Amino acid sequence: MTRFSTWSVIKNAFSGQRGWTRQWRDPEPKSHYDIIIVGGGLHGLATAYYLAKNHGLKNIAVLEKGWLGGGNGGRNTTIVRSNYALPGNRQFYEHSLRLWENLSHDLNYNVMFSQRSHITLLHTPGAMDTAARNYNTMRKTGTPDVEMWDLAKLKHTIPHLNYHRDARFPIVGAAVHKRAGTARHDAVAWGYARGADQLGVDILQNCEVTSVQRKGKKVTALETSRGTITAGKVGFAVAGNTSRLWAMAELGRLPIESHKLQAFVSEPLKPLLDQVVVFGIGGAHFYISQSDKGGMVFGGDLDWYKSYAQRGNLPIVQDVAEAAMSVLPCLGRVKLLRHWSGVMDMSMDGTFFICKTPLSNLYLNAGWNYGGFKASPASGWYFADLIANDRPLDVIKNHDLGRFERGIQIDERGAGPDPKLHG
Repeated sequence: MTRFSTWSVIKNAFSGQRGWTRQWRDPEPKSHYDIIIVGGGLHGLATAYYLAKNHGLKNIAVLEKGWLGGGNGGRNTTIVRSNYALPGNRQFYEHSLRLWENLSHDLNYNVMFSQRSHITLLHTPGAMDTAARNYNTMRKTGTPDVEMWDLAKLKHTIPHLNYHRDARFPIVGAAVHKRAGTARHDAVAWGYARGADQLGVDILQNCEVTSVQRKGKKVTALETSRGTITAGKVGFAVAGNTSRLWAMAELGRLPIESHKLQAFVSEPLKPLLDQVVVFGIGGAHFYISQSDKGGMVFGGDLDWYKSYAQRGNLPIVQDVAEAAMSVLPCLGRVKLLRHWSGVMDMSMDGTFFICKTPLSNLYLNAGWNYGGFKASPASGWYFADLIANDRPLDVIKNHDLGRFERGIQIDERGAGPDPKLHG
């Protein structure tokens, strides 16, 4: 496999781009793997990569029912940030951001990580106070690059927001996370797939799990569309389809619901917005950035009914369009190019699970709500460590299925500075 470098790019430019090799293999399934990760999205691929890289494990497979990037990995709005305050979340997402900052070099693949700042618009003095409290927590726990901006600085930086005093959502300031930004979702999937493959991981596409075979408190094999595969350990990382796999393992019900989250992109525009801008107030929820191709990439709240569909519907289109117009009136005549939907696994307190399960060799990665994309590196890192060592690190010790029985709710709803200001 060709290693990417300036020299290899120049060399192939003069050979008609004919010198590139396949980026990962397409192997036939083996009858047995020591570790099987179900789900070939960002979290599953990252887990397999770190199992091989950090722990030196071999004979690993990733099972993906479709193609790489065909699930939620290719259906998000690419935002990366670490503005969380609660114990566990705070350390987890900061670790993830630090992994993001070196990910292209680590994978030898350009994931297009752009640290363009994440700006949370604030609309009341109370919101300013709440954000300041949480950002002070961040400063004291390893994130010094967060700032509170007054209206004058915000106007100077982004002059075309709706600053009118009679605006639907009057702006009084902003909370700014400067190391945050965006990355290219498909590139992250391809980079982790390429890296895992180089370390010997078998990536099995079009390999859907159809049933889970058990013997007592242990998974013995997975029935798939490409045959039966036995396993030493199994990890579930299937996002909105977690409940389906859980039912196959005959484990009852999970504290998870599957909902659709829609996203949108406009026609390409000249450079308009260098940052990620979000706001949430009065029931509205909106976030927007501009892609490298010029499209305005944006989204809003969930479809609040349970669904496994990967398509949107018009009420959310209207809701998000109204939110866009309320803060960026200059988008009024811009045409919507396309919209789509991902399936979110929403936990009851808004925070993820990386944990062991009632079965001795089955491990769970789920409940990502709004936080799945930005968490991908740390999710893979901690899930790989859990599977390899059969115990959670302290950072994720409370991110288990028993936390509700212990009265622990990590209630940030994928949100960051304040549950009412998620983005």
